[in-house]
Amino acid sequence: MPEELFEVDFSLPPDPEFTITTLKAAKNDQPLQVHVGCAKWGRKEWLGKIYPPKTKDANFLDEYVKHFDCIELNATFYNVYPASTISKWKEKADSSPGFKFCPKFSQSISHIRRLKNAEDVTTQFYEGILAFGDKLGPLFLQLSDNYTPKSFPELKTYLEHLPKDIPVFVELRHKDWFAIPENAKQVFDLFRQLNIGAVITDASGRRDVVHMNLPTPHVFIRFVGNSLHPTDYTRVDEWIDRIKNWRDMGLQTVWFFMHQHDERYSPELADYVSEQLNKKLGLNLHRPMFMDRDKGLFD
Repeated sequence: MPEELFEVDFSLPPDPEFTITTLKAAKNDQPLQVHVGCAKWGRKEWLGKIYPPKTKDANFLDEYVKHFDCIELNATFYNVYPASTISKWKEKADSSPGFKFCPKFSQSISHIRRLKNAEDVTTQFYEGILAFGDKLGPLFLQLSDNYTPKSFPELKTYLEHLPKDIPVFVELRHKDWFAIPENAKQVFDLFRQLNIGAVITDASGRRDVVHMNLPTPHVFIRFVGNSLHPTDYTRVDEWIDRIKNWRDMGLQTVWFFMHQHDERYSPELADYVSEQLNKKLGLNLHRPMFMDRDKGLFD
């Protein structure tokens, strides 16, 4: 057990005034919508855990949709898939009402072209993912670690030209977006102006990216756990409390995606997230079904 994790300050920062303003302006009587999922469905480590032991690779998605209601779709980062492929994935999720795919923008857009001269690839990307139809959730644009605030003009131009009818969240990673207040204000003001969300990534190695700025009344959380270390659970508990507070202030939607350095453990912690959300927010989220739950292994 990595004892040094106990020395990391995992506490969530207080709400910035920016977020308080966003949520107050959005407050309504609609119930909070919450989605909990993982990043990939093709995990052989889940065979015998939540997938039947002899499940073939081609049927992993059929099994995944039985346990989660969304997926942070990293597959679209590595390839721009045609509508024919996307349609096949959608069909596998048709048995799960409310299931949503949240595709990551292709790396050819974000990392190779760095948002410049990317109109043709972006068009291809959208043409493919539109085949998800009613299974399409928000999109996720991850900027590279070396995408600095110097590229703000290119980021602004690119985001201004995106279609407005599909929600988008952006993940900033370079430290200068957060370390310099003027940069943070400029980019989060832009997001609010364009109705674009900001991804919050909670990982042990980068506490600065836990920025807690909500440009929209919707939150996209990428939670990186540490193989069910005790701090994973205390961190989740604090997130549940913050989400409850945000709900009371006006938050409308939560997308909570589980990552682990060893992905075999993602279902257990995702289950804990759903269990605690149900308990503390009075929700009725579907929880993963473990094959050995009846034996008490995961209770």
